[in-house]
Amino acid sequence: MVNSSKGESASDTDNSSGDATASATKSTYTEGERVLAFHGPRIYEAKVQKTEFRKNEWRYFLHYLGWNKNWDEWVGMDRLMKLTEENISKQQDLEKKAGLDKGTKSGRSAQTKSKSSTDAKVDKEEAKNTAAKGKKRKGDSTFEVNPAAEKLIKIHIPPNLKKRLVDDWEFITQQNKLVKLPRSPNVDDILAKYLEHRSKKGMMADSIKEILNGLRSYFDKALPVNLLYKKERQQYREAVSDNVSPSTVYGAEHLLRLFVKLPELLAYMKIEEETLIRLQQKLIEFLKFLQSNDRTVYT
Repeated sequence: MVNSSKGESASDTDNSSGDATASATKSTYTEGERVLAFHGPRIYEAKVQKTEFRKNEWRYFLHYLGWNKNWDEWVGMDRLMKLTEENISKQQDLEKKAGLDKGTKSGRSAQTKSKSSTDAKVDKEEAKNTAAKGKKRKGDSTFEVNPAAEKLIKIHIPPNLKKRLVDDWEFITQQNKLVKLPRSPNVDDILAKYLEHRSKKGMMADSIKEILNGLRSYFDKALPVNLLYKKERQQYREAVSDNVSPSTVYGAEHLLRLFVKLPELLAYMKIEEETLIRLQQKLIEFLKFLQSNDRTVYT
């Protein structure tokens, strides 16, 4: 999903002038109602969490069913449709067309194995969990949740990169097209390019190197546990041996997944609040670099 208005709050703008009009203008959708919502080129099922009348129009805060709450957003009525059989057919027709349009994209290897009903169920569950917050394992005393991390680390992923994430999910779980390995540039190459970029800008600091080394370490450890879909696990076993680091094999697609998981992973570390704030800023700067160079890192 490409979240064009994530983080927008209807209460951020002056609402006083709209209160009287709202009472005379009935909302088309109600809180708790399930709807269909346009998001980029696709239609998703969503639930209306809040409604608010502002600037002479109704706005709706949506939660996309099966997606992490990070995708929740305020939208206008022009993005919504009633959940009817007719509109569901429109959604399915659009999905079929989008699948055909995407079939010729490069960088993917098709998996010819047909999807069983069990696989389909697993895919649905994985879609829910890919960007979802993890839970501490029962009886696992190795990690201690840091409430400050959960509160402070908010990593906003730019819209074009969010679209990359969703396209990535659809290629793998819906079209059986895995990323071709090894990737070039790989994660190590991307981190090196960012280091070079910072150096040219005269913004080099030891803390940058330390953060990038940390990202590489997190990536290598998190990839087999947190960053792979079920359909990618066999490919991982074939591509990564004991003496090979995942960061030398995988690329931007999987690195971006790490940023979805980082708030959860950092929640298990004891980090001072001031350090967390600085870290958050550095991570956002790195994502801006990915955003500006997405055409080169996704070649």
